[in-house]
Amino acid sequence: MPITKRSEIKIGARVLVVEKQNQRTGALTEGIVAKILTPGSNHPRGIKVMLQDGRVGRAQKIVDTHITP
Repeated sequence: MPITKRSEIKIGARVLVVEKQNQRTGALTEGIVAKILTPGSNHPRGIKVMLQDGRVGRAQKIVDTHITP
């Protein structure tokens, strides 16, 4: 179930995202949110984020809400 509301995601949160090349398979990548890229307040396929390692994907699940410095 994708995270469709921008207000649910915070920079520094650990999330699972699906990268564009993995949309067909649904393979998830774990990482820490560095930037929120979706300009609107919601998106039906998930809020697009950039992880700290530079990978970009749509947020599918929040793993840890503890904000990492």
